[in-house]
Amino acid sequence: MGPIVFGIISSLFLQDLPTEVDFPRELVSFAPASEPLFRGAGPGHWDNLIRERGWVLQEEGTYHLWFTGYIDKKAGPMSLGYATSPDGIQWTRHSGNPIYSADWIEDVQVVRDGDVLYMFAEGGGDRAQLLTSTDRIHWTRIGTLDVRQSNGEPISPGPFGTPTAFKEGGVWSLFYERFDRGVWWAQSPDMKVWTNVSDKPILRPGPESYDASAIAMNQIIKRGDRYYAYYHGLGKEGPGRWCTCVAVSTDLRNWVKYTKNPLTSPGVNQSSGILVPDGSKFRLYTMHPEVRVHLPR
Repeated sequence: MGPIVFGIISSLFLQDLPTEVDFPRELVSFAPASEPLFRGAGPGHWDNLIRERGWVLQEEGTYHLWFTGYIDKKAGPMSLGYATSPDGIQWTRHSGNPIYSADWIEDVQVVRDGDVLYMFAEGGGDRAQLLTSTDRIHWTRIGTLDVRQSNGEPISPGPFGTPTAFKEGGVWSLFYERFDRGVWWAQSPDMKVWTNVSDKPILRPGPESYDASAIAMNQIIKRGDRYYAYYHGLGKEGPGRWCTCVAVSTDLRNWVKYTKNPLTSPGVNQSSGILVPDGSKFRLYTMHPEVRVHLPR
């Protein structure tokens, strides 16, 4: 298996659009979901329920989980929790939870760059924001991301959420959705101003039924000279039936969806999926509305 980089990538290769053979088994073949490993703590707790994308990061022999907890949809707020595990299966909540509740926070991604952890997340109004930490527990909010059109003008008002980032050759890329109608791509050298590479979506719903209604990006990884986008899609089975899918690209602009999508059943709600290293293979964690693991076949 070739090297795979999560979040931070060192070089960019532009090649012809890939074909179906570019979906290696270890990136797409997973056993059915486990029973929930982690879920809301129940009534009376700040994290009665959990929702949207959480993030699992394996570092120094420990699995680290950041998740969004809330009381109920109408009572807010959405706060940040933290848990750890020696094996990625049995989890222990941090005694100081919630670790961040000063602002609305959900749909999180955590990327390490040197000694700093960067958290890309949705804030109030489903607008992407950035936070930083050096110890995994104490987070400082930098602010709402400043995303511009390709001509430098601000993007149109409204939500821009589910932010997914990685760094390559000193340049940060940001993938974000607007009303789940498509995924846009912007870049920044310093995370201060993000400029669209294209003002049109680079990934759209459909044409197959499993993601025909809505999509949002969760993770970008790289294997050799191929990029893999793990995203969740909403089909025509009814509200709440989000599934986890994957697409491949050689240039981050043109994407080919896996013909055997979705990776999870479209008839149940198992979304916000991300890959986490498991020895020479990978685990697929789905996060919404509870954390489950899909082990490699």
